[in-house]
Amino acid sequence: MDFLTELKARAALVDRALDELLPPEDTYPPVIHQAIRYSLFAGGKRLRPVLALAAAETVGGDPARVLPAACALELIHTYSLIHDDLPAMDNDDFRRGKPTCHRVYGEAVAILAGDALLTHAFALLAKNAQNRLAPAERVVQVIEEVAAAAGTLGLIGGQVVDTLAADTAVDAATLEYIHRHKTGALYRVAVRAGAILAGAKEKQLEALTIYAENLGLAFQIQDDILDVEGDPARLGKPVGSDERNKKATYPALFGLDVARAKAGEAVAAALAALEPFDERADFLRELVRFVITRDF
Repeated sequence: MDFLTELKARAALVDRALDELLPPEDTYPPVIHQAIRYSLFAGGKRLRPVLALAAAETVGGDPARVLPAACALELIHTYSLIHDDLPAMDNDDFRRGKPTCHRVYGEAVAILAGDALLTHAFALLAKNAQNRLAPAERVVQVIEEVAAAAGTLGLIGGQVVDTLAADTAVDAATLEYIHRHKTGALYRVAVRAGAILAGAKEKQLEALTIYAENLGLAFQIQDDILDVEGDPARLGKPVGSDERNKKATYPALFGLDVARAKAGEAVAAALAALEPFDERADFLRELVRFVITRDF
């Protein structure tokens, strides 16, 4: 498998679906729809929606039937980035090589664009039942899990602890909590959502959950490493923002060598979780290897 070619093809599928599922940018009031599309189509690897599609495929489902849910996860991810970049949070001026949403549209519109993306995500999740793409009980379970993953027990909880931890000494347990919630929760629910909607058996779901949790941890550790030694041109944003903002990171707490080792351990655990699956899980296998070798 040429993994990057396959990733781009799957990301393009998600992009086409996102374009169809969102209001056009000239929908009144146009500024909010322009801001939404500006951030959503500013680039990005589309890993969360692609994970949902791949998880469905791994358990024998049709990835096309989980596309609305996959797109919902990308809306939630984009909302979190818009809010993350705000002056009250990380105060970043660039994202994916372009000015951040609040730098282009102002803070008020950026906040509302994030709110709108989060809200619209749940409309897309419901489409999986409305269009008879999956049984209603599976859709309800996914909606509940996505709400938890995006809320105070997931992404927001991780963001709160990360924000409060700035300028303080953070231990390993707190750092892991931040990473598993702020970043890992959406990876976990992306895999689970795709698998649940495709009718995964309980044992399959358990194994895929372990995979996703370790994938998310490896991804965030690599993000931390790239913020120290990455190429700004490849990353599309300046490096060193974690240190400037005094964020808790694996390199800051353990050093680069130990951080790399921990990322490698997470990848090994993710791959071990996929051992019960056949070749339909090969994309997931290549994805977790990509996570710690990427430079963007």
